[in-house]
Amino acid sequence: MGLLERLGLRGSFARHAARVANRRALAPDRWDSIQALARMGTPDAARALLARFTYRIDPSITDQEEKEAAFEAVVSVGAPIVPDVRALLRTCPSVSWPLKILDRLLPAEEVVTEILALLESMGTEYERNPDRKVELIAHLRDRRDPRIAPATIRFLEDANETVRFHALATVLAQDDVEAHCDTLIERLLVEDSVRVRILLLESLRDRNWALPEDRREALRARLPTGWALDAHGVPRGA
Repeated sequence: MGLLERLGLRGSFARHAARVANRRALAPDRWDSIQALARMGTPDAARALLARFTYRIDPSITDQEEKEAAFEAVVSVGAPIVPDVRALLRTCPSVSWPLKILDRLLPAEEVVTEILALLESMGTEYERNPDRKVELIAHLRDRRDPRIAPATIRFLEDANETVRFHALATVLAQDDVEAHCDTLIERLLVEDSVRVRILLLESLRDRNWALPEDRREALRARLPTGWALDAHGVPRGA
């Protein structure tokens, strides 16, 4: 391959990479560039395609189609792109697509390790936009790993109600949830959100877990409308 041809390919690559990274590019042009980079099938092309996961466009169907095409092309590159996806996971406004890629390229326990490492750096105090925290915790809900409940249960004290709701749902979904029963029951005494309390009460009811006798009077006062404790201290309600 001659110098001019190599320079032509380099210029073409740069043009396609710039289009993919530009949310204001014309959709047909950006689609052509996604397809061109996908055909290249190189780690450099995959790195350029990762930029498509950093923004959203309207209409949503176009956004989805472009990301699906970029996703398949990135995944096809395999292991060489994993470090770049891990880096993207730490900066991307939405973690869904980076995690989806890692799910295809890494064992399940390694993906959990990535999520827990990010959550470890996050606090429970008020923050203006907790969306990344919510996404990370929600992604753990459908995974089973003994590390998940101990790592997420602290978010039951988060300042954000949505974070608390997803943290509770994630803990309740784990196989070792019974190990945290006392902590969960104590949350009923302090939790202000009705939907969080109802989610917890439904889980206690479905598992037929009785509340401790020395807590029942205090907990009765915290029961939402339509809920009560039966003779054995098990929550009953709608």
